[in-house]
Amino acid sequence: MFKVRNWVIPMVVLVAAQMSWGQTIGLRELSDQSRECVDCHKKESRALYQQWGESKHYRGNVGCFECHAADKKDKDAIRHYDQTISVIVSPKDCAKCHSKEVEEFLGSHHSKAARILGSLDNVLAEVVEGNSAFITPGFPEGNSAAAVSGCWQCHGSQIKVLPDGKLDPATWPNTGIGRLNPDGSEGSCAACHSRHSFSAAQARHPDTCGKCHLGPDHPQKEIYESSKHGIAFFANIDKMNMDSAKWIVGEDYSAAPTCATCHMSATKDQDVTHDIGMRISWNNRPVISVRPELSDAKMGLPGQNVPWQTRRASMKDVCTNCHNQTWVDNFYIQYDALIELYNEKYAKPGKDLYALAVPLRKNQVKFGNKIDFIWFELWHHEGRRARHGASMMGPDYTHWHGTYDLGKNFYTEYVPELRELIEDNLHSKDAAKAEGAKKLQAKLTEILNSDNHKWFVGKMDPAEVERRKKAAAEFKARYTN
Repeated sequence: MFKVRNWVIPMVVLVAAQMSWGQTIGLRELSDQSRECVDCHKKESRALYQQWGESKHYRGNVGCFECHAADKKDKDAIRHYDQTISVIVSPKDCAKCHSKEVEEFLGSHHSKAARILGSLDNVLAEVVEGNSAFITPGFPEGNSAAAVSGCWQCHGSQIKVLPDGKLDPATWPNTGIGRLNPDGSEGSCAACHSRHSFSAAQARHPDTCGKCHLGPDHPQKEIYESSKHGIAFFANIDKMNMDSAKWIVGEDYSAAPTCATCHMSATKDQDVTHDIGMRISWNNRPVISVRPELSDAKMGLPGQNVPWQTRRASMKDVCTNCHNQTWVDNFYIQYDALIELYNEKYAKPGKDLYALAVPLRKNQVKFGNKIDFIWFELWHHEGRRARHGASMMGPDYTHWHGTYDLGKNFYTEYVPELRELIEDNLHSKDAAKAEGAKKLQAKLTEILNSDNHKWFVGKMDPAEVERRKKAAAEFKARYTN
């Protein structure tokens, strides 16, 4: 006998696939327990039965019981007719057969997505946008419906099991990518491989990623759809061979890449990876873009030992299936330049200014002041859009939804609000606030007189002024002849 996830199955089940050369991968036959499940579910849950019937699990004789079986000691175990099962199938369960994929996934940022709980984003959803009126057995003091139906559905909730074995309705249903499961595991494989078909083709489709990767703060789906890559995909979707078992770019398809192509799927020189960060050379989530190994180290992930240069080489390997080396190298020069522009012109000075502004705010609570929203949206919305747009070759998102909004709101919203804080506190009877206002004024003056911002205070370099006059004259001549 062999024990996995605290339940016992016959060893013969585990070795069935190795009994003869003629045996296909999977179990020799459907177990009696799963047959019993199927007899009921094909009447009561016909859609689920049909989805399973179209899956590779069905063809491998992996049924309901093989995935849902549990030990009575499991926190989320329930008695269902004659069997002890868990409604939740966690990554720990999937690892019984897919150990490599789960190991890679658990080392990724995806599996840690629920660590957002308690962050600034959740303060917005729980307090600013929401209230505590959503009362459930697991949350007798209440919770915010905005967080439950918003943040948690992408990032994952902490599943709470009630005394009767049922799952708290504030935390289930949930397929958030970083879901905190009762068995201690993090994540949900079903976030991408939707139950019960678990289709690889569906996971490869950009729309699957688009459940979470869209919107004002991380519009990867919209950027992809407006990029040359997305245009090529939707124009040639019938040539993408999405159902291919190995799905190697350049061999099984060549019309276009999807999100999975670039970030996860196989090339002739690379295997599939379920660590979504192993081909990313900048982490563009924080206020200031950092190299991914730094953020991995902060979270204690194995990627802390994989330098960004290695990850970039892995991504370039994907790119060179369709583009020549010069094209790929020059793209990265352009991308790095945009990240440097954002970091140096907006992120670093903006962060320094906000730190000095915080003690001067009238309302000392998070998001209790206009300047809190302005700064948050500068880096969290406009700044991310610009960076993600450049990373995915979406020029409109890089410029009009990105750097344009950054510039407009930095100069017409952020700077005026900082000046107002200075004015309100410069002559305060509170010596600490008066001193703080002087420091903020000095820093703002220093930044606005720097090369990146001196145009705003009328101090553009005379040579630059002349170059711009010449360019304007050439433009006018070009369109008036």
